[in-house]
Amino acid sequence: MSTGIGQGYSRAPGGLLWQGATVLSPCDPERPVPLPERLVPLLDQFDFARRRLTDRLTGPVMDSGNGTDVEVGPITDAEYLWEPVPDCWSVRRHADGPGPRATVLVGAGEWGRDTTPPPHPAPPPFTTIAWRLSHLSEMLALRADHTNGSRSLTRDDFRACGDVATALPAFDAAAAAWREALLSVDDKALDTVGHCTYPHGSDPENPFLEIVWWVNQELLHHGAEIALLRDLHRLRA
Repeated sequence: MSTGIGQGYSRAPGGLLWQGATVLSPCDPERPVPLPERLVPLLDQFDFARRRLTDRLTGPVMDSGNGTDVEVGPITDAEYLWEPVPDCWSVRRHADGPGPRATVLVGAGEWGRDTTPPPHPAPPPFTTIAWRLSHLSEMLALRADHTNGSRSLTRDDFRACGDVATALPAFDAAAAAWREALLSVDDKALDTVGHCTYPHGSDPENPFLEIVWWVNQELLHHGAEIALLRDLHRLRA
């Protein structure tokens, strides 16, 4: 009988999701610190959202939400960079300059992501899959660094990706880094204001637990947007 929690997942004794032989347990003797009970459902949710977005991007199947597998092909560069309406924000070569209503391309390397210093344009520009995935990857990588890394990286250090072949591994690496950061915290850290020093959000003013659920919300809602854009590209006239 389907659990309704997504293709490829089962429940471990502690209520946590697992894939294959990887089981998360709050009392794993190899864990550097015991996993706080308050973090368990949030880590569970993060793993599910990460897996679901990855399946939506890579295929060959994804869970429909009710335990039924739906075929989905791997995303193409055309989809990744597709601009469904005029004046989209996307990722572009630095040499080409920023797109409409953007004033800068942020990121290291050949490519950058359209943006502008605050205040941002209103209404906000429509953004491509490339923009949304780059935003997610950057956020995860930088928040990981500002939680248990050098606490020094900025958006100018993050390498934007101009194609699927580099964007998907970048997302996977960033998600893995954030997950490792989550596994490093204890109960005290969850309540510590400014435990994450990420400079592009309210992290220095908020307890870390609030940052954890906010990151999940970002992953869930941008993942849904990316899935919808893939459907629209497939069904476009």
